[in-house]
Amino acid sequence: MAEPIWRPSPERAEAANLTAFARAVGHEGFETLHAWSVTKPADFWAAAWDRLGVVGDRGERVIDTGDHLTDTRFFPDARLNVAENLLAHRGPQPAMVFHSEDGSIRRTISRDGLRSMVGQLQAAMRRAGVGEGDRVVVWLPNIPETYAVMLAAASIGATFSSTSPDFGVDGVVDRFGQIEPTLLFTCDAYRYGGKVHDRLEPLAEIRAQLPTLEQVVVVPFVGDGGTGDVPDAVTLDAFVDGIDPKEPDFVRLPFDHPWYVLFSSGTTGKPKCIVHRTGGVLLKHLVEHQLHCDIRPGDRVFYFTTAGWMMWNWLASALASGATLVLYDGSPFHPDGNRLFDLADETGITLFGTSAKFIEALGKSSLSPADTHDLAALRTLTSTGSTLVAEGFVTVHERIKADLHLASISGGTDLCGCLVLGDPTSPVLAGEIQRPALGLDIDVADELGNRVSPGVRGELVCRNAFPSMPLGFHDDPGDERYHAAYFERIAGVWHQGDFAEWTEQGGVVIHGRSDATLNPGGVRIGTAEIYRQVDKVPGIVEAIVIGQEVDGDTRVVLFVVLEEGRTLDDDLEAAIRAEVRAGATPRHVPAVIGQVPEIPRTRSGKIVELGVRAVVHGNEVRNTEALANPEALEHFRNHPALAD
Repeated sequence: MAEPIWRPSPERAEAANLTAFARAVGHEGFETLHAWSVTKPADFWAAAWDRLGVVGDRGERVIDTGDHLTDTRFFPDARLNVAENLLAHRGPQPAMVFHSEDGSIRRTISRDGLRSMVGQLQAAMRRAGVGEGDRVVVWLPNIPETYAVMLAAASIGATFSSTSPDFGVDGVVDRFGQIEPTLLFTCDAYRYGGKVHDRLEPLAEIRAQLPTLEQVVVVPFVGDGGTGDVPDAVTLDAFVDGIDPKEPDFVRLPFDHPWYVLFSSGTTGKPKCIVHRTGGVLLKHLVEHQLHCDIRPGDRVFYFTTAGWMMWNWLASALASGATLVLYDGSPFHPDGNRLFDLADETGITLFGTSAKFIEALGKSSLSPADTHDLAALRTLTSTGSTLVAEGFVTVHERIKADLHLASISGGTDLCGCLVLGDPTSPVLAGEIQRPALGLDIDVADELGNRVSPGVRGELVCRNAFPSMPLGFHDDPGDERYHAAYFERIAGVWHQGDFAEWTEQGGVVIHGRSDATLNPGGVRIGTAEIYRQVDKVPGIVEAIVIGQEVDGDTRVVLFVVLEEGRTLDDDLEAAIRAEVRAGATPRHVPAVIGQVPEIPRTRSGKIVELGVRAVVHGNEVRNTEALANPEALEHFRNHPALAD
């Protein structure tokens, strides 16, 4: 067995929320607790409701099982309100601490202050005619008002959806246009990378293409505070005019009442509108936060995210555990790579959430926050967005903090949560995700649904129903697209397209999206294992690998971005191939290597393998608004390296 890169002290493991929860339900340790959670799901989810602080009426029934996973209903008699849960902790303690990119805006919102803000917005929404089932949407930065609008909407039973202000007109309309919103909140401008970006000019065009909007509310942020020439637009002050900050009231609704609409990245077509249930997402997040991430009252929880990524929704739920949210909006590298670690010291962050891309960038830099920052409060670091390879684990423990629970987590927009994630009571092995999620019967299966042995790669699946499975897709009669997305390829299980393997230690390694896996000579290869080797080669900033169909077979094609001033030559190509061959297998070695100036990414930072593959094969990428840099796709069209 490999030597763990981190092991919790006996005292830390003993004090963990997970340890106390396991003992309270008659178990000792994660493995026995997880086994019980999937063999006795009604007992587990009832205990989670009772012991993790859910506010509401649970009812008698816990699970009503149907013929299909999607027919299963959790807590069918329950009544609750998610805003009441997220605002349950009162007092003068901070609910949110916000810092802008340049530090010129710093705000602390107390728990009581947030309640009053939500109550004022709630009354204003009702005055504007918003009611249960209406859609309230935001095109806002990661600022306190974004959370307050969500909570006010949820308090009256409206459904909330969000995207970030870096999305252009088409990206906003492609998303919000499908769900027919009543009310839109936006900002006058936002700042990123030291530049201010106006939003009022595109807002007028967005307003014209969303005919169901009855009102647009502009939140002043870094612009002039006006509304421009936008019809039906008012400032936030005008929207709440005449309504004093006040205590909100809460409409208790069924467990399956819609809370959020989240959108798929949409790089291969129009984004899917995924409708998520209130109680299911809340309960799943409480389990993930308190048991897997050991979040407790008074903690300060940070995630580098925008309102256009599901980690925003995940972060918001930490309020229900009594934590303070640390919010940041802007570039994580402005003015330099220390920005987020400065924030961690200034605000006392206990859980620091980031992406594998950020950790990779840190590893390639000369930065060493462990030497320049205190980080005394930091206990947990979570990484998601893409696969964190073993070298990333080493970077975190050598460059950030040695005594740190590094939890690589993976799930997605599809379930607004995690399938696999951390365990604060057990060792961490470099390159492995520690555990399957509690309550989820996670497995790795072949294409027929049969379990495969540790070390054998297959499809990551869940064999049982879980509370945060979506209600469905918006405007999907008969749930046809919903079933096709998750249940059609492998019958009888939840399957969202991750290529993975069990390790001998019971951990999980994810090798990338299964729809992006490579099949040279008919052998399936995950892209993550190639990236791991390529990242070791000096001079390479980042890379993207795809499979190209040639003469009835698939050849592995690698594109690299190099350090400034470097050029891909025969020696560097040979070094890349040698590293891949030595660290993986001969089948992983790229047949073609090309140099590009940049790689396309989604707005949440994921590299777009399928988009590049489409361009290489001469196909259209239909929704470039999902990309942060869609112009990068053109670097791959008719690339000279492919002429071989």
